[in-house]
Parts: sequence; C-alpha cells; structure tokens
Amino acid sequence: MNIHASLQKNMPTNKVVQGNCIELMNNLPNDSVDLIFADPPYNLQLGGDLHRPDNSKVSAVDDDWDKFKNFEHYDNFTRDWLKAARRLLKPEGAIWVIGSYHNIFRVGASLQDLGYWILNDVIWRKSNPMPNFRGKRFTNAHETLIWAAKSDRSKYTFNYDALKELNDGVQMRSDWLFPICNGTERLKKPDGTKVHPTQKPESILHRIIVASTKPGDLVLDPFFGSGTTGVVAKKLGRSFIGLDQESEYVRAAEVRLSKTTVFDKDSIATTPGKRSEPRIPFGILIERGLLAPGEKLYSQNGRHVAKVRADGTLIAHDARGSIHQVGSILEGAPSCNGWTYWSFKRDGTKLPIDVLRQQVRSEHTSL
Repeated sequence: MNIHASLQKNMPTNKVVQGNCIELMNNLPNDSVDLIFADPPYNLQLGGDLHRPDNSKVSAVDDDWDKFKNFEHYDNFTRDWLKAARRLLKPEGAIWVIGSYHNIFRVGASLQDLGYWILNDVIWRKSNPMPNFRGKRFTNAHETLIWAAKSDRSKYTFNYDALKELNDGVQMRSDWLFPICNGTERLKKPDGTKVHPTQKPESILHRIIVASTKPGDLVLDPFFGSGTTGVVAKKLGRSFIGLDQESEYVRAAEVRLSKTTVFDKDSIATTPGKRSEPRIPFGILIERGLLAPGEKLYSQNGRHVAKVRADGTLIAHDARGSIHQVGSILEGAPSCNGWTYWSFKRDGTKLPIDVLRQQVRSEHTSL
C-alpha cells in the first residue's frame, strides 16, 4: 500500500510522514485537525554569502527547499498549502503561521483570500538576535506570527485565563520576548553544525499550544523540520501529525520525539476560562439557603447597602433589579459585575458573594 492510500485509511497520529506536504494534506480527511502550526519556507532571496567582521561565514538559510523562482511561484505554493490546510481544519479550528518580512505579508494576504479569519498578529521579539553585520539596515530582531480561525464563524479555542496565569496574572500581550533556539535545545550534527537552520524554540510552541488547544486535541505541522511542534504537543498531552519532505529532518525529529516524555495529566491541565464554567443564577443562592430574603449585601467600596429579595432581586432605596442592575444604578455606571461588587457578612467578616457562587459551581462540576 502506498503512503497516500495509507493516509486515506488511517490518520498518522503521533507520527512523522515524509513527503510533499500539499500532496500529503490532500490525502487526509476533511475537518480532522484542531490546530495547525506552520513554519513555511521564508523565500529569503539571499544574494550571496554573508560574513562576520572577522570574515567568518554566517550559516544562513540557503537550502533548496527555501528557493523559489519568483514571487508568483512562491504565492502559488503558499495558496496551495494554505488551501489544503484549511480543508483539514475542524469548523472551530485555527492556524498559526510564522514568518519574516520576506514572506509574512504575502502569507497574510493569501490567508484572507482563502477565507481564514485573522485573529491576531504576534511579534516574536528575539532577546538575542543575529546582528546586522553589514551595518546597512536595522538589526532584524523579530519575526511575525499570524493567528487565524478557519472562518469568521469559528468558535476557536482561546485559553485566556491560562495565558493570563502564564503572564503573572496580567493579560497576555501580542509582543512576545523569547531567545532564539540555542544551547542544548538546538539539534546539532556530529560535526557541530545545525541540523535545521530555522529550528524554533520550544517556548514559542508551548505558549501557542497552551493558548489554542485542549488536552487531547490534534495539532498538524506541515513543515515539521526538527520536530519542535510534535515535542511540545507530546509533552502537553496533545496529539500531533508531522509532515516534511527532507529525510534528514524526519530522522532527527523521530529521534528527538523518542526521547520526549509526556507530562502527567494534572500538570497539563490549564486554568479554565470563566465563560466555560457553569452559569449560576444569583437566585440559586437564595433557594439553597446560602443567602436569606431580607439579608443585607454591601458594596465593595462601602458606600451602598442592598436587601436580598425572595425572587433573587435586590432593593436599595429606589433601585430594584438584579445584582448587576442595582449595582449599576447605584454607581451611575453603564454596567456592573454584581458578583464582584457585592459582599455579605458572616461572623462579622465581609465576603464577596462570588464565594458562594464558586461553592455551588464546585458541586455542579463534581456531579
């Protein structure tokens, strides 16, 4: 059985497959992948060797897989693989593509032309970029990632709260500071040269996979290279498929993956988003006897007091309504989150009513 017939019968989950990524993707089933990470050829258009001030040669990307006849040829290649990739994405799936100024703008246009919905562009700012040895341009210290959903209707995964925890409790921004891949993480040949010229650091894939997937999701990388996507996916309890046409890279990735262990189940769990938690109406707290009709609630700023009513509404002076509506009226604000605005007293101590909501939620999730 040839490789294409095999792909049609069996998904190559947690495997690296050698071959042309477009042909291979065209033989995988529709709507089968949760996330795609792509690090395509950059089409660097290098015009000769680059040397350091000491006349040593810079190891640049001059492999055949990064060479294209012209922009038209590169654009056709980009549209072909992006079209194949979009067919594989589940309706709620998404894609990340990384590139440099040489190609990322052309990739972005193709993404939009094919119906993807761009969610963010992210700047990877390199803490240790290669200097500009000729001194004729700015040091090229960043690369750009584009994050896009399959369509504008996709309910894509975004673990906002998990990313906030990663960022010390602050909302994650779209500029990321990471070093380029070096040290023991960089794969080397026996002669000390790099196995792959554009190996990406695991730190970037860690952030992307934590942000955009759930444990058990399937991540596809059509330009698998040294296997970073698969290594991080495996560690985090996600499945992966790696595609690459270069036998040297496939062998190196397979060896690397064989040495990779999965983190335990508790370790790969991410902080759930508030939107994914069960909705608890305020009235349930009264029905459960956690708050009583006539009991007083106190605003966090200490300026207002309201009384709980049997139907789950509040009354304060002339204001009547939900915990949110009454808080909004009292503060003269267009909106108010009543769960964080109101507190109740127990044994002389003020506690936010959200404590009671979380108590009920924990009982719901344990059922």
